[in-house]
Amino acid sequence: MPKIKTHRGAAKRFKVTKSGKIKRARAYKSHILTKKTSKRKRNLRKGAYIAAAEEKNIRRLIPYK
Repeated sequence: MPKIKTHRGAAKRFKVTKSGKIKRARAYKSHILTKKTSKRKRNLRKGAYIAAAEEKNIRRLIPYK
């Protein structure tokens, strides 16, 4: 059985925690920030976990993380 290639784009975006959950960054933090409130931008800094529905697909993209 050959090794599976890691999807490099996904590898840069997702990290697997010690407990096995997949962590992601929040969207809407890159540009057009002037109209967003400080509170909203501060909350966007915090990480989040991917939805259970997406987990199988993401794990397939990053098999060795």
